Amino acid sequence: MTPPPIWPISNIVVFDCDSTLSTIEGIDELARLTGHEHDVALLTKRAMEGDIPLEAVYGHRLVTANPTQTQVQHIAQLYRQTVIPDAKAVIAALQTSGVKVFIVSGGLIEPVRDFGVWLGVPREQIFAVDMEYDQLSGPWWRYWEHPGGRNPRAQYMAIEANPLTMMGGKNQIVARIRAEYPGRVLMIGDGLSDMEVQDDVDLFIGFGGAAFRQRIADESPVYIHTLSLAPLLPLALGQLGNTPEIALLWADGIQRIYADEVTFRNPETRAAFLHALKR
Repeated sequence: MTPPPIWPISNIVVFDCDSTLSTIEGIDELARLTGHEHDVALLTKRAMEGDIPLEAVYGHRLVTANPTQTQVQHIAQLYRQTVIPDAKAVIAALQTSGVKVFIVSGGLIEPVRDFGVWLGVPREQIFAVDMEYDQLSGPWWRYWEHPGGRNPRAQYMAIEANPLTMMGGKNQIVARIRAEYPGRVLMIGDGLSDMEVQDDVDLFIGFGGAAFRQRIADESPVYIHTLSLAPLLPLALGQLGNTPEIALLWADGIQRIYADEVTFRNPETRAAFLHALKR
């Protein structure tokens, strides 16, 4: 008798940040702080669903919001307050199992990196978009009030050249990761810029626990539609993830898959996954 297949193990997991590790979109929150919530949120939604190219709206959203450096840094606190409930535990479990964890985000580097490090992801494994500030805005001459010599009221001036501000940019970052760290790569995210990566990774998982996007739900090979990242553990680790250190979290993920909180676009893939776990 032919033994059932072993579910392939992913030794690299790449997370999006906004609406994947946290329930918010950072740039939308910046717009809320500056009174431009509606206009910017609509642009974000259309870009994430593929109605308009990301590069057509990225800079425009920041120009509209026109945030200060202090407001940008405040987003890191909002990320922590709106973290997906089991995100920190899932990342720790993956790392305990020998998986390298990355964050590849179209968000702004200061809050994304602060949040990612808080989650336990190494600083050098976090990729996002840097921006420049006009240090001469506001009462810049009151240098004694500027912590670290930087003007907290400095206004947004420009984004630095970065592939993550355009469609296909995450593919480039994932290619760099794969060149440095060989192995099987799993990517999880909520938007079109994430799903674009599916041909460049071994498994793409759409995440709808924070923001449901119909196209992502329809076209993702695997789609999580619950406010939990626990299903990621069995999907990334297979039966080998059922270890004493992470058994409870792994079992929670399995239970959610059996409860149809996770959808497989191909029923045969779901059957193969569940069959492999019975080994």
